[in-house]
Amino acid sequence: MAGSAAQPGQTIGLPAGAQLPVGLYFVNTSSFGVRDTRPLDSESNINLPAFVWSTPWTLFGARLNLIAIQPVVASSPRGTPYQSGIGQPLLAGQLAWDLGNKFGVSYLFGGYLPIETRFLTQNTSFSHRFAASYTGDGLNLTANLLYGIFIDPVSPQGGVYPDYLNIDLTATKKFGKWEVGPVAFASTDLPTRFPGYQRQGQIAVGGLVGYNFGPVNLQAYVTRDIAERNYGGRETRGWLRVIVPIYKEGTSAAAPTLPVAGPGRIARQ
Repeated sequence: MAGSAAQPGQTIGLPAGAQLPVGLYFVNTSSFGVRDTRPLDSESNINLPAFVWSTPWTLFGARLNLIAIQPVVASSPRGTPYQSGIGQPLLAGQLAWDLGNKFGVSYLFGGYLPIETRFLTQNTSFSHRFAASYTGDGLNLTANLLYGIFIDPVSPQGGVYPDYLNIDLTATKKFGKWEVGPVAFASTDLPTRFPGYQRQGQIAVGGLVGYNFGPVNLQAYVTRDIAERNYGGRETRGWLRVIVPIYKEGTSAAAPTLPVAGPGRIARQ
């Protein structure tokens, strides 16, 4: 059994539909999760270091962003010894439209490149993301829908890679340099042509706290599954994100948050 190439919940806290100031940014989202499997719990750590270039170019009235990410992952399924390795690199481009009145929408298209790390998804896949954000009045109200399509749905070891849908939801409010609010995400495997494949899915909710040090922006959030299907148990996961502007226009502005994407959830052992 394998999951989506895009880790569910990875874009929580990010106004993925909003335009970024022109510049180059480094962002790392790290998370550690424990799933209540039996006989022993399953643990995983996923790190998503990324570079995001918000270019000065526009296309169809939208700003063009270029994104590159190289995940690093470690996991211990059901108490077995830890495995670690690199995840699938993602190369993507995004178009972000400013609709006025603090509303924005974006479309991201990218590809996860093949790897040989066997406990992760290995095959090439396409990633589409459709986001909408409202960022007025200190709010971040964002929905980001992630749709993934595997070119080859069978791994080299014979595992099944289903297409998938994920949705990440954010509803936070800023109070000075602080940011707080509820968050949630859901994911589901789409139907496959393989009889007997057990489709996976989950719904998780949690809360986020952030602090903008200017220029560095930190966010932390915790999520807990309230429903799951074919994972063997519910997961609690803690997340930490750091955003560092390497260069941006208008350096006196506060550090923005970034619409980045990351690697897949770990294959079930």
